[in-house]
Amino acid sequence: MLALHPRPFVIAFSGAAVFALATVASSFAIRWVIDNVIVVRFDAGEVTSGAVMTGFGLIIGIGLIRAVGVVFRRAFASIGMWRVAQTYTNQVIDKLVTQPLGWHRRHANGDLVARAGVDTEAAVSVIAPIPFASSTVLMIFVSTIWLFLTDVPLGLVAIVVFPLLVATNVVYERAVAVHFTDAQDRLGTFSAGVHESFEGIQLIKSYGAEERETQRLTALAGDVLTPRVRAIRMRSWFEALLELIPTLTNIALVVIGALRVNTGDVTIGEFSSVIFLFTLLVLPLRLIGYALSELPRSMAAWTRIQAVVTEPVEPDPVRGITIAEPGIGVRFDDVVFRHAGAETDAVGPVSVTLPSGSITALVGPTGAGKSTMADLAAGLVAPTSGAIAITDGPRSIVFQEAFLLAGTVRDNIEFGDQLDDDEIWEALRLAAAEAFVGGLPAQLDTVVGERGVSLSGGQRQRVALARALVRRPSLLILDDTTSALDPATESTVLDNMRTALASTTVLLIASRPSTIALADDVVFLSAGAMTGHGTHDELLRTHAEYRQLVEAFEADREGAR
Repeated sequence: MLALHPRPFVIAFSGAAVFALATVASSFAIRWVIDNVIVVRFDAGEVTSGAVMTGFGLIIGIGLIRAVGVVFRRAFASIGMWRVAQTYTNQVIDKLVTQPLGWHRRHANGDLVARAGVDTEAAVSVIAPIPFASSTVLMIFVSTIWLFLTDVPLGLVAIVVFPLLVATNVVYERAVAVHFTDAQDRLGTFSAGVHESFEGIQLIKSYGAEERETQRLTALAGDVLTPRVRAIRMRSWFEALLELIPTLTNIALVVIGALRVNTGDVTIGEFSSVIFLFTLLVLPLRLIGYALSELPRSMAAWTRIQAVVTEPVEPDPVRGITIAEPGIGVRFDDVVFRHAGAETDAVGPVSVTLPSGSITALVGPTGAGKSTMADLAAGLVAPTSGAIAITDGPRSIVFQEAFLLAGTVRDNIEFGDQLDDDEIWEALRLAAAEAFVGGLPAQLDTVVGERGVSLSGGQRQRVALARALVRRPSLLILDDTTSALDPATESTVLDNMRTALASTTVLLIASRPSTIALADDVVFLSAGAMTGHGTHDELLRTHAEYRQLVEAFEADREGAR
């Protein structure tokens, strides 16, 4: 992680080194002041002003140097930490937007969001204390030499704490790592559950399932809580030992130091400097313990990030689609598609050629493979076998469930592009949405709310359709897009497209006979196989299953009246 942005960390480590050396030097200053100012004053009754000023200069000068070291250490450690966090977040997001739709269908959205957010913060949490920890290591090394030069017995007592702390940490890390890993995985599952609950809030409210959903999320939160409590319980023992070991060592130093002063082996200044230096080391030692206690959690989060970042990008299905010859809109050649892990084909084999500029309706019972064929033509999924060729030019797809962003109507139609108002209004006209958008309070600049909640289902579909039409696609795929429109509006939309987009090939998933009748021809699917291809009237005469499906729909509509 440090290697991702080395410059701020080099500065932070340099500041930490200055702080460490100044800290050891401060104990020398205390020793000098005690032996040359305070003891002299008590023994002789007076002290020279030069000695007093030298003592002031040593203490204040070293203190200022320590302060500068602290500022550089903290500031640049934080800068480096958040730059690493930004890098990891960007890496995760780049991988998420690069992976094709099939990959996303195998992963929970909430868990992926957690890896880009919660896991990133947890992974970098260990970085900020590392420069401070490095200064402590340097302080330990330099102070050990200083302590032994001052007095060997006191030095031995002081340094015995270091191997004890290392051993304590090794035991702690091995015991707690599994719990932090379990907690991060369960947190990803919990995030996925929360995301799913928020996405389906309308459904939950409609069915009065608030209590049941609360219980479900409570259970998921409990699954996160259990391993975290175990980890925190172990951490509490670890932190208690971090407090206890230096405190007992300090007591031992006081007892042994007093005896050494009494025998004349060390001066009061030397003894005081040893106690002062060890006292200064206690807090940094605890900071090392904090960094080490964060390490298992950070490692667990880092592992989850790497699982996404290092996973190979699956081939883009669009690259497997070839450009069709002039005059051909879409061509399927023995196309077969099977979902990962499935035992049977969802579609295929299908072979069909649709002319450029035609409107073709994909019709079939539920589960026949209509949406899968649309996804194949749009390049959202790749065929298991066979080849697909489409007309040259841009493609647009409009899904049955029209997704709108929480921004304005303009934002939803531009979708990242820069379009002038005339283009947008023309697209709205083609989608039969010009009138209702013109009646909105701010027209194109009206905020539609998250997922377009302020608009009706038909209005959302028409805005989504305008988003597709404004790009003047050569292939337009409508996945039951007009299901929320009345037949008259639906006919107007298709007539507009015929007039303004005469060269556009339209692949239309439809179930209503009124919609199917507007198409040039019909492809009928049954259990993933194409069992009929012709005009609506031809299939009514020659295809029994097609006729039965259409008549059943008409009967249901008559019954509903």
